[in-house]
Amino acid sequence: MKKITIDPITRLEGHGKIEIFLNEEGDVENAYLQIPELRGFERFCEGRPLEEMPRITPRICGVCPEAHHMASTKATDAVYHVDPPPVAKKLRELFYSAHMIHSHIAHFYALAAPDFVLGPASDPAQRNILGLIARVGLEVGREVIKHRAYAQDIQAAIGGKATHPVCGLPGGMSKALTEEERRDFEEKAKSLVEFAKFSLKLFDDVVLANKEYLDLIVGDVYTMSSYYMGLVDANNKVNFYDGDIRVVDPEGKEFAKFKPADYLQHVAEHTEPWSYLKFPFLKRVGWKGLAEGRESGVYRVNSLARLNVADGMATPLAQAEYEKMYQALGGKPVHATLAFHWARLIELLYAAERLLELCRDREITDPGVRILPTATPDEGVGVVEAPRGTLFHHYQTDDRGLIKKVNLIVATAHNNPAMNMAIRKAAQRLIKKGKVTEGLLNMVEMAFRAYDPCMACATHSLPGQMPLEVVIRDSRGDVVKRLSQHLHPKPLGI
Repeated sequence: MKKITIDPITRLEGHGKIEIFLNEEGDVENAYLQIPELRGFERFCEGRPLEEMPRITPRICGVCPEAHHMASTKATDAVYHVDPPPVAKKLRELFYSAHMIHSHIAHFYALAAPDFVLGPASDPAQRNILGLIARVGLEVGREVIKHRAYAQDIQAAIGGKATHPVCGLPGGMSKALTEEERRDFEEKAKSLVEFAKFSLKLFDDVVLANKEYLDLIVGDVYTMSSYYMGLVDANNKVNFYDGDIRVVDPEGKEFAKFKPADYLQHVAEHTEPWSYLKFPFLKRVGWKGLAEGRESGVYRVNSLARLNVADGMATPLAQAEYEKMYQALGGKPVHATLAFHWARLIELLYAAERLLELCRDREITDPGVRILPTATPDEGVGVVEAPRGTLFHHYQTDDRGLIKKVNLIVATAHNNPAMNMAIRKAAQRLIKKGKVTEGLLNMVEMAFRAYDPCMACATHSLPGQMPLEVVIRDSRGDVVKRLSQHLHPKPLGI
């Protein structure tokens, strides 16, 4: 059996590789997404004071630290049984809307768009952000950088610094928003709304107007039936900061709706010896392996999942784009993996509109941004929608507020089963009779890239044995010796 390895995989946060196994006829027998890094944040948080968690957990990732900061801050609220004042919740959501904008701009323009604007089989030396700018023009590149900087400026002003924020406290926020900051944010938010509209127009012109790309989106290479999970507000509209967790089945019917604190009644985690990522699944359905459809407990999170579970968007311009997407793709739910990119741009517009709404809220500069906690700490759960999907922080403490146990279920972990399945399906559809090109392998990578994964965030499983491979080569690059331990020489049966 022949093995094809893509190592490292490209245009993602973190490190990973893809192993593709061909049978004797040269067709794909199986494929795996393997993550060779381990962070293990859950364990070394134990024994630390609870109030340190919102400062520690953002270090899991330099791309989405704001998501971990907000989930952690909400978890500390829950552990201390304190409800922040309304202005603190609004200020957190304002801050978090800027983060979603910052992240979504980065993913679409730097990581995803090169595949569509330049083509999946284009020269890999050009298939990157620089090649993209060369194709669409320097002015577009300037607008991308400027508007990402606007979002970063807002995060830095509220968060205390541009990366790894320190603004969230149990019961509220560290400081109030000044009127000068509010006016500055409002002007930036206006511009961000226009930039989001421009980004959707670019997607229309470059992707949707190209029949080959549209066929790729809706074709069977990247289509997979699954359950979906995401936060919704009281009206079942998309919300990134707060709400109930809603799950819909592959037909789009509500399967479950629950409070974040009840997540363990609905979600369990499976482990495999070949990955540091866990495999979450829906408890009521059960773990049936890497299989799609109603009988499998696999579900998906992230932009498309959020739109699939919601009844709409909470802002008018994003709602119009939401309706347009579902009309174009045949109604809800959409199972096309590449549609995550389209959904992400709709969310970009929603986040910009919501940012502008919050900047214009008369209460947003109220100085009463915190209620001091007085209850004895014990246990709590905090959930937000990270750019990559639903993020759980669950802490248990002793009565002094020292951490006894931490459980983190990160967005990329939720999508881990689906990413493995998407890679396998794409490889089986694209690679035939052993014929492999760089372009085809990039199209296999596109299957995971749609999820915008963050591998560093998600690695919490320790298989018990350390897989290791050492390859010794001579000066010509030829393999002299190969040493390994605890590796699986052939694909595992799933």
